[in-house]
Amino acid sequence: MNAEIQALIQRGALFVINHSAGKDSQAMTIVLRKLVPERQLLVIHADLGEIEWDGNLEHIRSTTQGLPFLIARNENKTLLEMVEKRGMWPSASTRQCTSDLKRDPIEREIRRYLKDHPHFDGLVVNCMGIRAAESPARSKQIPFRKNARNSVAGREWYDWLPIFELSTAQVFEMIAQAGQQPHPVYAAGMSRLSCVFCIMASKSDLRTAATLKPELYKRYVELEKKIGHTFSMDRKPLEEVTGIKAVD
Repeated sequence: MNAEIQALIQRGALFVINHSAGKDSQAMTIVLRKLVPERQLLVIHADLGEIEWDGNLEHIRSTTQGLPFLIARNENKTLLEMVEKRGMWPSASTRQCTSDLKRDPIEREIRRYLKDHPHFDGLVVNCMGIRAAESPARSKQIPFRKNARNSVAGREWYDWLPIFELSTAQVFEMIAQAGQQPHPVYAAGMSRLSCVFCIMASKSDLRTAATLKPELYKRYVELEKKIGHTFSMDRKPLEEVTGIKAVD
């Protein structure tokens, strides 16, 4: 832990744990509970509704053991509504799914929480379970920085990636050593937990998701055909990518 983080802990900053219910969020929570007093911790989850895995909220609650927990939602639109209206799926360069359904609702709830808890004096560290080993793009991220966009109106806001240097094996080992289990979808064959069907997912994960959630898979396939735009960034229809025919 660097001196800047230590200073923020001593200043009484609010440390927000962005929790997807995935392994990285779970490992990050374990790390932060060892470093930061519990009175300075807040768990927040962007609830994506039908497009996220069953049991996410229950898993978060059971593994965060009583920490304050907020749920953030976009009350105006869902992913599938957004895709149908735009006539396009998100892409790596245009990820409204992240900005509109995750980042913006989470930041809104953090601002509200700070307002309702003035003893934090607007000082917040927003913690995310991003790791360098996940992808070349993520390896280029800055593990700790001041967020100038959100450091306004009496707020001092930092973004921190506490497990940035950990490997996947270390993440699972940390969860096991804490006496916890990762979300059940990993045992079911998924390598990542995000949306059930993610534009960044591997073919193997898409096939597994199609098997585990056939009704939702059918809706994705039907929407692809309706808007004439493929979910997969390689421009192959989902049924071709997965090799699984959507059930009528």
